[in-house]
Amino acid sequence: MSATQTAGERELAELIVTALNLEGVAPGDIDPEAPLFKTGLGLDSIDALELALEISKRYGFQLRSDDENNVRIFSSLRSLAAHIATNRVNG
Repeated sequence: MSATQTAGERELAELIVTALNLEGVAPGDIDPEAPLFKTGLGLDSIDALELALEISKRYGFQLRSDDENNVRIFSSLRSLAAHIATNRVNG
């Protein structure tokens, strides 16, 4: 059974599904603890770039491609939502 999404995770899941045009994926079906890349949601590096752009537009801070913490930050919906909550400027 998958973990329950927080409000911030749900908002981010909706952004991911919309920004990346994930057909057949409902935001509420994304397990907040499952990997976003490869085995989990199956995203790739192009998806990461598009997602980083959408996050910067919506939340007002940049996700840098050379950040050594990106593997951890993008590891799951939960970790990405926590990073946004810590760094967001907008909203």
